[in-house]
Amino acid sequence: MNRHFLDSVEELKKELLTMAAMVEGLITRSVDALAARRDREAKVVIEEDDIIDRLEIKIEEECLKILALYQPVAEHLRFVTTVMKINNDLERIGDLAVNIARRAKRLAKHPPIEIPERLQTMADSTVKMLRNSLNAFMERDTILAKKVCLADDEIDRYHAELIPMISESMRRDPEKIDLFIHLLWSSRNLERIADHVTNIAEDVVYMVDGDIIRHTDWEFAEEKVGKKSTELPEPPPLVPISH
Repeated sequence: MNRHFLDSVEELKKELLTMAAMVEGLITRSVDALAARRDREAKVVIEEDDIIDRLEIKIEEECLKILALYQPVAEHLRFVTTVMKINNDLERIGDLAVNIARRAKRLAKHPPIEIPERLQTMADSTVKMLRNSLNAFMERDTILAKKVCLADDEIDRYHAELIPMISESMRRDPEKIDLFIHLLWSSRNLERIADHVTNIAEDVVYMVDGDIIRHTDWEFAEEKVGKKSTELPEPPPLVPISH
């Protein structure tokens, strides 16, 4: 491929990482707003989603332009189509973070309720998955990408554990059932975010190897390779690449 195509590829990487860093911030701040009852912070998260939406459209348009101008094939085509898929998943993750922020705004208007520490743990693990999925994309690391896919089971377990915890809080304090429901939905939103992150990781494997691994039995895969070897590293926060 010519120099112009390669320059366009590098620009796409920068913009996608910028979007991912912004989305990570939305997740972190929406959960912080929920736990600390910060109405103002929740409002900022909701407003910043518009930036994510505009960036998603920009990246998609650039991908379509590249497809039309350069007609890439093989691994170059897989790269562009993968960027389009990741772009869409990141936008959906941003929407789910906004859902949490909206629930944080509602909770901030009422007296405090008990928020399980497990919810924060779940959020931290979800962000860790996101960081590793983007690192796998940037480094073309399929082993790391598959570890991200395996980590989704942990998020599912957290969600399953939170349901009876929050239900017990409802039983003890029935007058605040409506408030606890916001926590249940926040947990559900984090679980769905992890599903989208798993999509990203699966797309990385397709981009690098050309293998479509959707519908893989990841529980079986974990048993086959051993749990210790599937543990995710602790990457630093995502940072946009300067232009």
